[in-house]
Amino acid sequence: MTSMAVFDPARYAGLWYEVASFPVSFQNGCINTQADYEVASEGVLSVRNSCFRNGALSVIEGTATVDGPGRLKVRFAGMPFAADYWVLWVDESYRTAVVGTPSGRAGWVLNRDPVIPTDRLAAAEEVLRFNGYDVSQLRRTTQETAR
Repeated sequence: MTSMAVFDPARYAGLWYEVASFPVSFQNGCINTQADYEVASEGVLSVRNSCFRNGALSVIEGTATVDGPGRLKVRFAGMPFAADYWVLWVDESYRTAVVGTPSGRAGWVLNRDPVIPTDRLAAAEEVLRFNGYDVSQLRRTTQETAR
């Protein structure tokens, strides 16, 4: 698995919509999933992940520390450990990103808009495939824009 050799945390900061992911238990029942990153200090981003589950807003906040090129060590409040999240790909304009875990058990396709263009989704799937993911397990995330 490879992470981005050239990664700019400041450009990565901002709101991302999850448009597809591999099923993970902590996201069961989630729709309108978003990740919002802000530069907190040099090499550290604050992160706020949210989704709607059973009609209620679910939020978890934490920090993402740059741990190498394209590699983030993410620690969420109330979690006993930090997780490795690797940015596998970001398009040139930082509109679409692919994030995965080194274990290959979790992965997400993020986009700056709730609807991703077909060509960028295809590129994201190719990045996942290249990194050993079984893209047949990738699931589209419901993004209801009328909230």
